[in-house]
Amino acid sequence: MLHINDTISGPGYDIVVTEGLERLAGNISSLGLSLCKALIVTDSNVEKLYLRDVQTALKDSFKKLCSFTVPAGEENKNLDRVRDILRILIVEKFERRDLIIALGGGVIGDMAGFASAVYLRGIRFIQLPTTLLSDTDSSIGGKTGVDLENYKNMVGAFHQPALVYINTSFLRSLPKREFASGMAEILKHGLIRDGVYYEWLINHFNEINDLDTSVLSEMIRRSLEIKAAVVEEDPTEKGVRAILNFGHTIGHAIEKYMNFRLLHGECVALGIIAASHISYERGDLTTEEYYEIRDMFLPFNLPLTLDADTDSREILRITKLDKKMDSGRIRFILLKRIGEAVIDTTVTDEEIIRGINELIAKEDLS
Repeated sequence: MLHINDTISGPGYDIVVTEGLERLAGNISSLGLSLCKALIVTDSNVEKLYLRDVQTALKDSFKKLCSFTVPAGEENKNLDRVRDILRILIVEKFERRDLIIALGGGVIGDMAGFASAVYLRGIRFIQLPTTLLSDTDSSIGGKTGVDLENYKNMVGAFHQPALVYINTSFLRSLPKREFASGMAEILKHGLIRDGVYYEWLINHFNEINDLDTSVLSEMIRRSLEIKAAVVEEDPTEKGVRAILNFGHTIGHAIEKYMNFRLLHGECVALGIIAASHISYERGDLTTEEYYEIRDMFLPFNLPLTLDADTDSREILRITKLDKKMDSGRIRFILLKRIGEAVIDTTVTDEEIIRGINELIAKEDLS
């Protein structure tokens, strides 16, 4: 069971939403993790901003506190970096009762979580996310993994964290483009599960972009509730959890096609537009609904189009390499209506091509 609250209570792992690091040591102590060793895994960007603050907050919490810094960037989310983490755990003689603290965005959370899943067949880890995307999506649900030769998240494991501690004050230093990337996943939550929440997001875009504290807290909590509810229904993605991949099949293909020059959330936004176009063509979305979904990304500073010379058939080819294939067919997520997503294995290549072509900017012939 997941608990989204300001206090630790009950069994399972908790998602704590607060402002600041003052309660982190107490939360860890409440989980019985304070008499062990801990390794903070972070990246070269976050290290400069927050590593010292976290070390200070936890200086009396462990008998030994180590840290390891990975170069920032998706290109470093690979088995070589995981090997580096595992080597430190071995050298420092970490045991099963010890833990890893993932301090960073989705790349660090996935990589540190995967290392904790495979070291000694599984040790505990804590998610301490620093981005909006990891606050509301990647830190929740226990999916960990790394990329393999540019195939995204091809190697991984389900390994639930002992605690997710969300410090909303981290968002103040987040670059605007990174914040926008997180908004793509948040808008997705409304589209797949809660049409009222989706409309709330659109109606509050000014306050969200202005980083209004109360609005951000409400937004994060509602997205967490949606993600946590879906994960609890299907913890290992055998069924309904797949709806969280709305926009990801084409989005991941675009991400690879662009050689990761676009951020994950930017690609998800484009994938959502393409998937929504397929739903629109099938008659499940009205014209007005489709164009509202497409245009809603604009006020959140997310892209709506790809370059005119984009090769839609190459993007289609890459979608066929997705790890979510089902008996040779793409397991696609579509919208039955705003607020209700469905899993579909009947989407044709032609429908996908038309969805991708909707994203390609038309050349100006004037």
